[in-house]
Amino acid sequence: MRTTRNVGRFAFIIPVYNHAATVAQVIKQAQAFGYPVFVVDDGSTDGTAQRLAEIKDIHLLRHEKNQGKGASILTGFMAASGVADYAITVDADGQHYPEDALKLINAIPAKKRPMVIGAREGMTAALGAHIPWTSRFGRKFSNFWVRLSGGPMLSDSQSGMRIYPLPEALSLHTRARRFQFEVEILVQAHRKGIPIIEKPVRVVYNPDGSRISHFRPFVDFLRNSKTFTRLIFTRIFSRH
Repeated sequence: MRTTRNVGRFAFIIPVYNHAATVAQVIKQAQAFGYPVFVVDDGSTDGTAQRLAEIKDIHLLRHEKNQGKGASILTGFMAASGVADYAITVDADGQHYPEDALKLINAIPAKKRPMVIGAREGMTAALGAHIPWTSRFGRKFSNFWVRLSGGPMLSDSQSGMRIYPLPEALSLHTRARRFQFEVEILVQAHRKGIPIIEKPVRVVYNPDGSRISHFRPFVDFLRNSKTFTRLIFTRIFSRH
């Protein structure tokens, strides 16, 4: 499963923290593309490391202690930048369809090197009644503050399914290292003139709530507020 368009070299990056039950299937679906697959184990304690050790033909990287999703993505960026022009990120919790990466690849315009966001479909109140309200509210909250911070106008600023141009994404010097990394890098990229486009992708949210999320509404709300305050401050008082 590969695109026939010659827009560059790709590699998958899969950050994982305590997703032993789902990570193997996500990796299998990513490997169907034939691209290098970099898996960053962010100090998992639930048996993920043992599960990953059984999987062949992946580039396995590991943080001894949990550092956050952003730190894991950056570790993946640095490793993949030697073999790829673009990094495709997918979450290890199984919410994405990795094969939808083909939609994102095909959305890359000729002679441009954008960041491509997989906008998750069906997360409105009408269509996504089974989706936790924290996820639906968090997306709207994030979209608003990304825009106010000087970022692009997006419908899903929290999606983890993306394509990042390398090495441009590494040069943005994003400071956040946890979930906030994914919103800050949108703002930093927009300020540097990197095009950011969205393409709809599917999403899986099991009605029984069996999906494991490490997003903590209160703690991460405070972290988001701190990150957005910093970004708005720099927008006002710098030349960005």
